[in-house]
Amino acid sequence: MIEKFSKSKIIYHYLHDLSAIIGSLLLVLSILSAIFAPMLVPQNPYDLEKVSLEHFLTPPAWMEGGSAQFPLGTDDQGRCVLSTIIYGFRTSLIVGFGVVIVAGIFGVIIGLFAGYYGGILDAVSMRLADIFFSFSTTLIAILMLGLFKQRGVLIVIVAICIADWVKYARTMRGSVLEVKEEAYIIAAKATGANDLRILSKHLFPNAIPPIFVILAVDLAVAIMLEATLSFLGVGVPLTEPSLGMMIAIGKNYIYAGMWWLVLFPAAALFLLVIGINLFADWLREELNPRIER
Repeated sequence: MIEKFSKSKIIYHYLHDLSAIIGSLLLVLSILSAIFAPMLVPQNPYDLEKVSLEHFLTPPAWMEGGSAQFPLGTDDQGRCVLSTIIYGFRTSLIVGFGVVIVAGIFGVIIGLFAGYYGGILDAVSMRLADIFFSFSTTLIAILMLGLFKQRGVLIVIVAICIADWVKYARTMRGSVLEVKEEAYIIAAKATGANDLRILSKHLFPNAIPPIFVILAVDLAVAIMLEATLSFLGVGVPLTEPSLGMMIAIGKNYIYAGMWWLVLFPAAALFLLVIGINLFADWLREELNPRIER
């Protein structure tokens, strides 16, 4: 079993692709830090009993006036920047995974049925997809957030998903149109297999691989979109940690020399997104038979 596992092409390619290893390590470290944030952070940035304005804009520990208690300094509310970044990973990843799961399921179902049955279902769903695709996802999300009376992580996920399902639906439909002409699908129909069996046993498993690439890429897009919305002040509320909101607050102090308020959250967001993109690029090459390694 171990020998078979070690000879797997996917494992072999992964272990010989430095960018894939670096990307997956960055992603895994971000996920683990988000999960175990309470045990890792020097200070809970949203515990009012532990946050004090006495530590207002404390510089990083290696600078004059810095404190070892706050390795990356503090913000304008006296919160530890390192702690807030780690808690911010939670918000980014919850929104990112929430969007790809909800939009992915919804889009895949629409694309699967539209591609298989065609007709009016295909025409209506794809024209609706074209309408959403013609507008910026960011603008649609801002419009939806403006219509909702409440703010929160769940609302941000819903607002992004309203337009984000399109890429999954179009990709799945195209894959289904290609796969359903294969000989084994035609043979299954000829043997009297019903639509449910064909869809679940034959069509879906063979049409789904391209969606995994979309999922990986869209995770980074959703995280960046959440950061953008929070930066603009229409994303998560102030009570929720967010890397985008940290950057928005920090820009007010950048010309006063408090560079750490922008640099460290931006660097954390960059590393998270670049890690996902590196892994997604490897996954795209691995799942695309037309690409020669």
